[in-house]
Amino acid sequence: MSVPPAVALQYLLPKRAINVFAGWCAHSRATWWVHNVIPWFIRRYGVNMADAANPDPKGYATFNEFFTRPLRAGVRPLAASGFVCPVDGAISQFGAIKKDQIFQAKGHRYSTRALVGGDARLAAQFQDGDFATIYLSPKDYHRIHMPATARLRRMIYVPGELFSVNPTTARGVPGLFARNERVVCVFDVPHGDQGETRPFVQVLVGATIVGSMATVWHGVVNPPRTKDVREWTYDDEPCLLGRGEEMGCFLLGSTVVLLWPKDTIDFNPKWTPERDVLMGEPMGRMIP
Repeated sequence: MSVPPAVALQYLLPKRAINVFAGWCAHSRATWWVHNVIPWFIRRYGVNMADAANPDPKGYATFNEFFTRPLRAGVRPLAASGFVCPVDGAISQFGAIKKDQIFQAKGHRYSTRALVGGDARLAAQFQDGDFATIYLSPKDYHRIHMPATARLRRMIYVPGELFSVNPTTARGVPGLFARNERVVCVFDVPHGDQGETRPFVQVLVGATIVGSMATVWHGVVNPPRTKDVREWTYDDEPCLLGRGEEMGCFLLGSTVVLLWPKDTIDFNPKWTPERDVLMGEPMGRMIP
């Protein structure tokens, strides 16, 4: 299978150096830079500022402040029931996990174990389960929310590559989402009326130009960037997040991958790959 030139080039580029430089630019408070790059970015990518809490492009002190802008109250109403979409973006893929294999794009699959950083016991909970992958483009709102009320159990930082995660790269780089740097967030969600819970995982996948990823309970997870998997547990620090509540953000865009155990979610029949979605829209019903 031929590799598109734009994908092949990524194997050669100094991606970490590019990320460091992009992070420096994104945090710069130089007025001439901020007041020029933000209007250009809005025009270039068609950013909808009408939904932003502050619609004035000159009302942001840094590019990152603009990129992680909050929305106006009420512009993302939550669906009445079930799991809600956690982000604005486009559906990359979704559906059944085949044993432990997640579909990435035609000709490409990757394992749940690789995605969660090699933890076989965690991955086994999603054997024959379901997944959803949602791509956040530069124009999108980049805060990440909870698809359901859930209790945080673990967070795992997995070092990796920094390939782009756009659709072209997803079709060209094997195991992309299990290969890039990522933050794996493990939750328990109430299930049924007997006090039972089921796990689900929400993975924040890094990419080229993604300065860092942050969560509301930890702050910025990376940097520091390390070569080792790092883990935090929260059994002694109860952290309950409500359905639709903010849980994190990308300090430049990327992708979210969600995992559920078997017989937990029945996806919205209106969902199709490449369809645009908004945070709060119905993603699927919880199977009793």
